[in-house]
Amino acid sequence: MFLALTANQNKLIRQLCGGQTVPNSKEAQQALSLLGLNDQVMRLAGGLRLAGKVELIDAARVRSRLGAGITFEHHLLIDSTNSALMARPLSEDRVVCTAEMQGAGRGRRGRTWVSPFAQNLALSYIGGLDLAMSQLGGLSVAIGVELVQTLRDLGFLEVAIKWPNDLMTKAGKLGGILIELDQLSLRSSRVCVGVGLNVNAAPDFQEIDQLAVALTREVPVSRTELVIRFVEAIDSVLSQFSPGMMSQYQARWGALDLYHGESVNVFQGNDVVTGRNEGIDIDGCLVLDAKGGRKTFNAGEVSLRGLGS
Repeated sequence: MFLALTANQNKLIRQLCGGQTVPNSKEAQQALSLLGLNDQVMRLAGGLRLAGKVELIDAARVRSRLGAGITFEHHLLIDSTNSALMARPLSEDRVVCTAEMQGAGRGRRGRTWVSPFAQNLALSYIGGLDLAMSQLGGLSVAIGVELVQTLRDLGFLEVAIKWPNDLMTKAGKLGGILIELDQLSLRSSRVCVGVGLNVNAAPDFQEIDQLAVALTREVPVSRTELVIRFVEAIDSVLSQFSPGMMSQYQARWGALDLYHGESVNVFQGNDVVTGRNEGIDIDGCLVLDAKGGRKTFNAGEVSLRGLGS
């Protein structure tokens, strides 16, 4: 972790977020600057105070709901939740890391993930699987399907998936999933699942080169509850995933796919392939009915956009 607050800065920020006034110290000002909160602070005779109360993720509630077997850590500021977990010594331990803000959040294909303090969801889960890395080709599809279903079960019926694992609505991108793997042995792997979700705020188009949206406010749900539900969903997938389950996810995919049956562009290096989105095959690869016949694409090779995107 390259970015972090001191123990005292953590205490000061938590007090400020809870509506308290803190001394106008250099340490407090530095913390506010790191978190991008300078424009929300009021300078009073008695010190510094935020203009409004900021709701943080309730770490104690998350721990009580997850129970034994999963270690949970929560940070106000971290470089990247995925990087923090991937830097841990190799093991099968299940650990979840969340943050109110990431200094260097990462998305798929090396993109950055931009999110303001205490507004959205930055979550990573790491754990061991008794499967070789070569058997995990469809895992990102499985996790994407389950997270979309989780959001729909919470009442966000407009949420869909864009291959391979972007969380979407027709209005724009809600979030994404980043999976990183380590080999533990010839027959076991360590999987790190990172999830970024726009809950209350969405980045500008210029920051991510595509339209982004946040969850609708018509459905009341806290970020704390989202953490709990997402961790439960990811843990459930990882505890039972096998290549043989991909037929189930292939069957479920079409009903959740934002562009199912539509014409799409697939960008592969400098080439663009246009065709009808036929869903996924048994390995989780995109299937396109394109000029010249049926084509399949691996998630690591391409980027998909709707023709209107």
